[in-house]
Amino acid sequence: MSAEVIVYILTALAAVVVVLTRLRLGGEGGAGSMDVGRGLLNVHTLFGTLALVLWVLFLVGDDESVLGGPGMGIFALACWWVTVIAGLLILVRWLPSHGRHAETARQDTWSDGPGLSVLAHVGMLVGVLVFTVAYLKAWV
Repeated sequence: MSAEVIVYILTALAAVVVVLTRLRLGGEGGAGSMDVGRGLLNVHTLFGTLALVLWVLFLVGDDESVLGGPGMGIFALACWWVTVIAGLLILVRWLPSHGRHAETARQDTWSDGPGLSVLAHVGMLVGVLVFTVAYLKAWV
């Protein structure tokens, strides 16, 4: 399988992670030991959407146009990295809480634990690393 095909597949999977994270945490009472602030979720959604749009424009754009040029790729990658960092911070909700007033972890209907979130956000980290390497190989 060529590197280009892998990048396109990972782009589709990254879109799924951004959308499902919003759907999963956008309502009341997501799973985990603690609530995730709305701001962090909004950063993840905003930068994830922006990254996806810019990245797709970069991938399908002509190398000599503004849309397919190296500047667009760098901007899209920066947005991906912000999304990844926000996603990894969202995983903090699964860290165990200790202490007298600590609450037990909440479950939701999507999973029985942090497995889905860890898979999605660590997978997103790997995907963005692949995007970065692919970009560097193509443009440097």
